[in-house]
Amino acid sequence: MAHQVIIQPKKGISLGSVKEILQYRELLFTLALRDIKVRYKQTVIGGLWAIIQPLMTMVIFSFFFGKIAKIPSDGIPYPVFSYSGLILWTYFSGAVSAASNSVIGSAGLISKVYFPRIIIPLASTLVGLLDYMIAGVIVFGLMMYFGYMPSLQITLIPIIIIVSWITASGLGFWFSALNVKYRDVRYVVPFFIQLLMYATPVIYPLSVSGNYKWLVMLNPLSGLMEGHRTMILGHQPIPWEMIGFSAVISLILFTSGIMYFKSVERYLADII
Repeated sequence: MAHQVIIQPKKGISLGSVKEILQYRELLFTLALRDIKVRYKQTVIGGLWAIIQPLMTMVIFSFFFGKIAKIPSDGIPYPVFSYSGLILWTYFSGAVSAASNSVIGSAGLISKVYFPRIIIPLASTLVGLLDYMIAGVIVFGLMMYFGYMPSLQITLIPIIIIVSWITASGLGFWFSALNVKYRDVRYVVPFFIQLLMYATPVIYPLSVSGNYKWLVMLNPLSGLMEGHRTMILGHQPIPWEMIGFSAVISLILFTSGIMYFKSVERYLADII
């Protein structure tokens, strides 16, 4: 009589779960590389799209918000001010969007072979880091054009990137698992990201929020955005308290996201 072996993921968060992800790290980077190739497959200008998106957005925002609406920018030329925020926002929004649809997009792979499913949304959040680095080169060109020199604080940028990645991954775990059970989540995520952008000081400084500053600061991305811009431009002290608050919220999102994803993981192949 043949024996049936059922492979199930481990429940909850444990050291074994982390070791399992590390064990499949080659698959993690392979999936990330696959997503990069798919993104730019049969495109004419390839990786230049990573620059065009935030650059064109900066031009439009500079005209409407900088020239017409006269939104202040803490004494920084508005194109530099907005672009230094947009490159981080473009990474974050792209990572969350890609992660939320990643599990459904890998339905064929999930149903054929076992591996830690959480690697799929995790790989999706890594893809945008390449775009961020490519788009980041333009910041230096803009700063030189407007007569600004990067400060030594720019060496601290990896701190912001890591916390931003943790935040995007946490939301990605939640949305990707929910998207499998409730398919209308794919329509909710773009709307959520659009609203979140206006609740984040991407195209305006935190200083314009006035009496509502405390409300804007509740958004963990506010501290990351202010820290990111400050480390690049060096125009004000680094808001370490805000960054610390953002890091705490990010870890809560990341941990709770993993827990929820793993609670759904064992049923993914059946309901996807």
